[in-house]
Amino acid sequence: MLLPTPFHERVAAANSTSLWSHWAGHLVVDKYQMSEKWEYVALRNAAGIFDTSPLYKYRITGREAERFLAGVLTRDIRSCEPGEAQYTIWCDDRGFVNEDGVIFRYGVDDFLLTAAEPNLAYLLDLANSYDVEIDDVSRTYAMLAVQGPRSAVILGSLAPEIAGLGFFCHTRGRINGVDVTISRTGFTGDLGYEVIMAADDAVLVWDAIVEAGEPYGLTLFGQHALLMARIEAGLLLLDVDFEPSRFAENDEHRSTPLELGLGWMLHGIDDDSRPFIGRHAILRERADETSRWKMMGLIVDWEEYEQRFTQANLLPPKNHIPIHDTMMVYDENAGQVGYATSFMYSPILQKHIALARIRPDLAVLDARVDLEFTVNHHYRKIGAHVVRTPFFDPALKTANSAQSLPGEPS
Repeated sequence: MLLPTPFHERVAAANSTSLWSHWAGHLVVDKYQMSEKWEYVALRNAAGIFDTSPLYKYRITGREAERFLAGVLTRDIRSCEPGEAQYTIWCDDRGFVNEDGVIFRYGVDDFLLTAAEPNLAYLLDLANSYDVEIDDVSRTYAMLAVQGPRSAVILGSLAPEIAGLGFFCHTRGRINGVDVTISRTGFTGDLGYEVIMAADDAVLVWDAIVEAGEPYGLTLFGQHALLMARIEAGLLLLDVDFEPSRFAENDEHRSTPLELGLGWMLHGIDDDSRPFIGRHAILRERADETSRWKMMGLIVDWEEYEQRFTQANLLPPKNHIPIHDTMMVYDENAGQVGYATSFMYSPILQKHIALARIRPDLAVLDARVDLEFTVNHHYRKIGAHVVRTPFFDPALKTANSAQSLPGEPS
């Protein structure tokens, strides 16, 4: 049976399309109005609000909570101070990624881990020999995201505690009389915040934020606009850009952190005091240079793209709806050297962009490759160049003084 989120009363009333998706057993809105592009434009130019409640949430506490997490998470949780958060992953013993998520540190021995898939049994099995408690609080708390350049002004008018809040930091606050945790995190690649509150108080917080955001153009946005934004931000999506190792059918469907471009998470991997799961396998991969791919960005050559379609008497498609499917990548000799997993036409960049796994020797800036398209029912190769991600990376996303940025009402 599909579950409503704690905000369902509000999102259902606002959903004029009646288009829904399923996420972690919950109903979530695809788009609130007929044009998901309008929601995207509002997000990129003003602010948007998104219901993230279906995320799984695990409270991890106890005397050995840090030690336990240091042995499970690939990123070193010991460097995360109370009041901070980390985007992190966890791997199997062969160094393949199981999943990713965000972990919030509330105190010395108090953490909250969010994830897209259920992980309770997995974590409990690993925790047998530790003095630690793991509680599934997924339905205890509601969660929403307020994203976009005016998000700081909107939330700051309700919770002045966010003044000076750094990127991937969080703080306690009160909104409409409700105790909340506000973090400077999100899945859009823009300035943004996420708000956690008791599920029973969800509507009170939603109403206060929507009212405060109305003069600033705050718009409800659904899954489609979120997925557009996340590709521009170069953020990986589970079951699209990588598969969980524990559910993959074979190694062709598994990925290591190095292959996913997440090597930056491995700071301190040479420290023998933290033998996290998969560490030895990742060290061998790094030493032997056995990575099969590296996740990079691709920007399609627009002139060649236009030419291919116009010569076929077709209008060159500029579809902003993300394509989450395999598109082959070739070298100049027509040999396959990788594959794209996410593709779209970016409205803000006015370019066709893709997230792609590229053979390591070609995963260098400005390397020329060919991306395969279907033109008049035939496969055609169109040039693209390798770039770093994110494609879209506004300075205010990580600015130290986001609360003081201009944000006058429209």
